[in-house]
Amino acid sequence: MTHRVVALVGPNQELYPVTSAAAVFGYHGPDIPQHYDFRLCTEHPGTLTTTLGIPIQVEHGLGALADADTAIIASWSVGPTPAVLDAVRGVHARGGRIVAVCSGIFVPAALGLLDGRRASVHWELSAEVAARFPGIHLDDTVIYIDHGDVATAGASAATIDLCLHQVLREFGAAHAMRIGRQLAAGPHREGCQRQYPPLPTTGSMPASLAPLLEWLLANLSAPITVEDMAARSGTSVRTLTRQFAEQLGVPPARWLLERRLAATRALLEESDLPVETIARRVGLSSAVNLRRRFRTALHTTPASYRRSFR
Repeated sequence: MTHRVVALVGPNQELYPVTSAAAVFGYHGPDIPQHYDFRLCTEHPGTLTTTLGIPIQVEHGLGALADADTAIIASWSVGPTPAVLDAVRGVHARGGRIVAVCSGIFVPAALGLLDGRRASVHWELSAEVAARFPGIHLDDTVIYIDHGDVATAGASAATIDLCLHQVLREFGAAHAMRIGRQLAAGPHREGCQRQYPPLPTTGSMPASLAPLLEWLLANLSAPITVEDMAARSGTSVRTLTRQFAEQLGVPPARWLLERRLAATRALLEESDLPVETIARRVGLSSAVNLRRRFRTALHTTPASYRRSFR
């Protein structure tokens, strides 16, 4: 039987996750079996604005969700209305699957479908979602999490990965691989892979700490201790630690390590320098220490990171 996939779209729609889902669930030619029927729906059929500045025409209303096997909420720019919530609730109540991408998480969250469960959330949205829905166990590091009935993808770029994951579950790895190969998609990423939120390298600096922070950034390669920082600031270690906690939210050593890791990532992305050389440049002393710190922070190796982002 054909699996019916309906993407629920709204005003000011981001197109990338919609087109990504369509690329996976749409028609792939006569040589690949067509197991899915893909269509769009919206609360008020007609012309919809998009973030691209080009309007799209959507013919189907919320009634299209009445027989949907999978409902994709491909981002969402406004609060879901009662009619939207009722339609999505109906899909779930019938045993259908809810897939929420990026800000689309607000729809299943509002329905309570994620209460007490882990959900992948984009790191830029994690604070807002946590404040509005404290019952959800948010993870802003992994690219997607699938519970079977509800799946969440933190970023739009993970849409193809999550959709191919669904194809793999329903029709096998070989079929998912054929679709992925036709799309020239990269190797399918598992949901546990990292979003890699940026480790800040610059930003607002509290006036009282600015001279020290600027000196630290200019001397990352030097072996600097917290005692060195305190001496540079003309204060005690205890006082300095309190200032960092109050003004930056982290201890001094943690702040410095994050900047060193951020510098490491930049060099991995932008240069062909050996890891040993990078370690010395960012003040992590050796390749062994850099690899250990990098894996602890990002759950991957410098070599794997470089392959992904170089």
